[in-house]
Amino acid sequence: MRVPCHPAAVPVVSPPVTANQSNGADASSFGIRADLLIPGRGEPVQHGAVVVKDGRIAWVGPYKDLPAEYHGSHGGGGVRFTHVPVVMPGMWDLHTHFGGLGRDVRFFDDPKSLLPGASVLAGAITVEDLRRTLEAGFTSIRELAGCAGYLAPGVNDGYIAGPNIYSSIAILSVTGGHGDLHDCLLDSVIQAGHAGGPFYLCDGVAECTKAVRIMVRQGAKCIKVCSSGGVLSLNDDPEDRQFSDEELKAIVDEAGRTGRRVAAHAIGKAGILAALRAGITSIEHGCYLDEEVADLMKEKGAILIATRHIQESLLKDHEGFPEKVKEKIEKIVPLTRANYDLAIKLGVRIALGTDMWSSDPAHPIAHGKNGMELHYASKAGMKPLDIIEACTATSPEVLGKLAPLSGQLREGYDADLIAVAANPLEDIDVLTKPDNVTHVWRAGRLYKSPSRH
Repeated sequence: MRVPCHPAAVPVVSPPVTANQSNGADASSFGIRADLLIPGRGEPVQHGAVVVKDGRIAWVGPYKDLPAEYHGSHGGGGVRFTHVPVVMPGMWDLHTHFGGLGRDVRFFDDPKSLLPGASVLAGAITVEDLRRTLEAGFTSIRELAGCAGYLAPGVNDGYIAGPNIYSSIAILSVTGGHGDLHDCLLDSVIQAGHAGGPFYLCDGVAECTKAVRIMVRQGAKCIKVCSSGGVLSLNDDPEDRQFSDEELKAIVDEAGRTGRRVAAHAIGKAGILAALRAGITSIEHGCYLDEEVADLMKEKGAILIATRHIQESLLKDHEGFPEKVKEKIEKIVPLTRANYDLAIKLGVRIALGTDMWSSDPAHPIAHGKNGMELHYASKAGMKPLDIIEACTATSPEVLGKLAPLSGQLREGYDADLIAVAANPLEDIDVLTKPDNVTHVWRAGRLYKSPSRH
């Protein structure tokens, strides 16, 4: 269900035009003045300004130091400025799943989810989910299995309003592992994976190597593996490790040949350590993290994405799940809560991801509520400036060589910016409410402002 880059029958969508780009000003340039400028990495700037040209940041600094060429006059030249209370880089969510799902993730275990029509519906619903995510201030996402990766060309070409998408396309799993659909016929799961579905089974070094190549062929910008069992999967244990050392190393090596990094669903300690030994530098969940794990993560330069919001949401409401899954939720969530605090205390590098999957706007884990992950980072002891760095400047690093110039207000970087109505350094929860994000620019295009709603 890949969107063609330039469908012949559909006119190319023009970039949204802003008030900054009218009345004789250079249509490719505009400026933002802010009472507070938060650069993503480094100290905030009082009374700052950003100048954008051709989708990139051309200048940033204190407004008093603005070069004369950008001042201009009402008769022409210069750039037009919008004044906002706070400007900062657009945020990243490093662990998302788009699939047009409602409240019940068990749709994945429904054989109907393997039918071609299901993917068409999922893609249509995902368009709205992407818009809500962008308008919440998240200008980039890493999708670790789902259908958003197939919509990325539509976002890039302007057909779909959404964040930059860096997708793994599917989860690589051993047969019978966390990424297997245990209630479906094995042949159906294998065929769905080969057809571009979100789960891909591979066993042995040769199959693992080929699986990575297939993901790259399908457009993956990163690779995801399950190195441990999971919580929501019925037939495995979160503490069990999955994939052998040889298989994990083959996946990392093959991904590296094309500059791609690997993320590991890793809950149990054995699975975390195996992933780190293999050279995986993005640990998802990390529930059984302890001092030994933390030391190895720091040694390897690995980043923890703890996905705290979804865990707390499931702990509050896990009605409808099988008893075995409920038991795992009740055991794992308090453990992760304590070990996330420990990771921060010990200096493990942190980035933020939600594990969001729901398309139901009323649900706590719905796309568009991504900012809640910042709340739990604060509860674990991170300071607001460090939290903002975690969801901006640090985030692109998980992509390795494929990382864009993004996540910071620096000259030459992508103009992925948001304006905020209040100071998140005084209260990080400001960023948990989408209404507080007043403006969103992606690649210099304005997608949200008070005048557009």
